[in-house]
Amino acid sequence: MDNADVVIVGTGHGGAQAAIALRQNGFEGSILMIGRDKAPPYERPPLSKEYLAGDKPFERLLIRPEKFWPEKQIELMLGTTVRAIDPMAKEITLSGDKKVGYGTLIWAAGGDARRLDCPGAHLNGIHAVRHKPDVDAMVADLQSGAKRVVVVGGGYIGLEAAAVLTKFDCKVTLIESLDRVLARVAGEDLSRFFEAEHRRHGVEIRLEASVESIIGDGDRVQAVKLASGEEIPCDMVVAGIGIVPAVGPLIAAGAAGADGVDVDEYCRTSLEDVYAVGDCAAHANTYAHGAVIRLESVQNAHDMATTAAKAICGDPQRYDALPWFWSNQYDIKLQTAGLSHGHDTTVLRGDPAERSFSVIYLRDGKVIAVDAVNRTKDYVQGSKLVKARAEVDPEALMDAETPLKELL
Repeated sequence: MDNADVVIVGTGHGGAQAAIALRQNGFEGSILMIGRDKAPPYERPPLSKEYLAGDKPFERLLIRPEKFWPEKQIELMLGTTVRAIDPMAKEITLSGDKKVGYGTLIWAAGGDARRLDCPGAHLNGIHAVRHKPDVDAMVADLQSGAKRVVVVGGGYIGLEAAAVLTKFDCKVTLIESLDRVLARVAGEDLSRFFEAEHRRHGVEIRLEASVESIIGDGDRVQAVKLASGEEIPCDMVVAGIGIVPAVGPLIAAGAAGADGVDVDEYCRTSLEDVYAVGDCAAHANTYAHGAVIRLESVQNAHDMATTAAKAICGDPQRYDALPWFWSNQYDIKLQTAGLSHGHDTTVLRGDPAERSFSVIYLRDGKVIAVDAVNRTKDYVQGSKLVKARAEVDPEALMDAETPLKELL
């Protein structure tokens, strides 16, 4: 059996940053990273944007050059799945029944793309957007002549994929079960703006619509049937309907958790010497008013990984990072700071018709989040309002000519 002082499961943003932060904080022990991906650690967000569009080659997605890992004495074990964890023996069982011992375990496995579960969901031509092979399969279908695409899900992944697919001259239909896109993460002003932008680029958007089944021609997708009975012909389906946290072995080993795995303010699970970071880690977030949540973002994965590394290196610092996100669609750059869940007031700052505006969210008179569309100054200055939990008069926020920093 192999052994490592720190074993990191997952080679995405969280896993890579955990290894990097350990070395940056003076950790001199052995580090082993285990990942299901066959490629070395790479960025995920560009998959649904620049990589799918062909604007950025895979080599530019690498989090570090390949030589970085051996130079830092970080061993990569790629194309490998963790099957089980024995927290008493401090060992993990891998695919092929190989066992690896650990001193400390950092679980950064993220999640798996949620799959459609309707009749016909097994057909060829149905894709997710989670890993490089997913997008490579989409590109192969496009190169083979797929021109009619149904995107299921009106969140960021679905919208970003739809935007890129229009560049391939595809006829894109987007299906959203709720009454607006981005309903789970943004206010109505932002939702309606993005709906209008996508329609302007030729995307058909069906709201309050659900998929009943996928119709096939042999083993390949031919159409999507909605609950209304309508059939939408297509050559390809893209499912952007969220993720399922990849925590099975942790939960089976006795770790606490319901939606993901529970961690404390230092990213420790309920298992001794086992940490969890990133998309799969459920934590009490101060920017969510103390609610236990999972955050699926590069920021969260990066900052949680740094928190875990510091704790392991004897410098424990509580996780209290400001959540931030971004999305690129067409020539639109959306930047978000904070979490708008639970807001009771929204302030529209600027004019959406000019394609440069912000939406500011308040709760009990305090700024809790900002969505900035092509308005980077509002994002930067609004982030400071969110961090300060600033109480600001909504009328003052509405004045787009007044810099937000003057309201701090």
